[in-house]
Amino acid sequence: MARKKKHAEQENHERWLVSYADFITLLFAFFVVLFASSQTDKGKAEKVSESVKKALEGEKMSAMVAAILGGTVDNTGKGNGMTRGPGGVKTVTDQTQKDDKISALLPSMKILTQRLAKQISSGEIEVNMEKRGLVISFTQAALFPSGEDTIPQSSYAALEKVSEAIAGIPNPVRLEGHTDSRPIHNSRFLTNWDLSAARAIAVLEILSGRFDIPHERLSVAGYADTAPRASNDTEEGRAKNRHVDIVILNEEGVKAEPTKL
Repeated sequence: MARKKKHAEQENHERWLVSYADFITLLFAFFVVLFASSQTDKGKAEKVSESVKKALEGEKMSAMVAAILGGTVDNTGKGNGMTRGPGGVKTVTDQTQKDDKISALLPSMKILTQRLAKQISSGEIEVNMEKRGLVISFTQAALFPSGEDTIPQSSYAALEKVSEAIAGIPNPVRLEGHTDSRPIHNSRFLTNWDLSAARAIAVLEILSGRFDIPHERLSVAGYADTAPRASNDTEEGRAKNRHVDIVILNEEGVKAEPTKL
């Protein structure tokens, strides 16, 4: 019985393309890592690292490029307008540009705590880091005579130190007035709403007019007795509730502010 002749295996002349593609992918990943290492934005570097990992595991290269340059990729593989990176186009609605202007506040808190040590020790001022930002809280006695909205010159020194901290960072600032629950009604203030707002405005005028903080960085809020820090049933509690807060906003605090072009 004759044996069937074995056909010679056909040689694959395109196997080199697989190796070439792997080489190009690795080379691209190498340059991506170099690019990421040159960036100071930690969050961006982490996105790049994750994107490289996914790309090497088979994810589309277009998604990797989008993560590096700041755009997003839809289900068609096409990216939107990139906000950052070479050739990127900044969009009006994107918050990246605004977020880039928000500085960390821990250094400012440390400096203010040192400069206002005397006032903090006496209980006239409190400096705290809260969810919305760095809060410098002035008691009524530190800024205003009872029932008034005129700031005496003796308070200017403390406000000047605060204004120096504000001038050193780009963060927006909100000035918040608070009162106790006892009603007020006189020729100048019909309610505690009027008093709390007037005191916040008085601080704004000093920061802007005397210490040159730009108006566009400042906003005013009057809370009357709606956000007490202590019970209004005692004089001690009411005294704590009569205060004006200068809030240097962080990213979380800025979210509640109106969008500025």
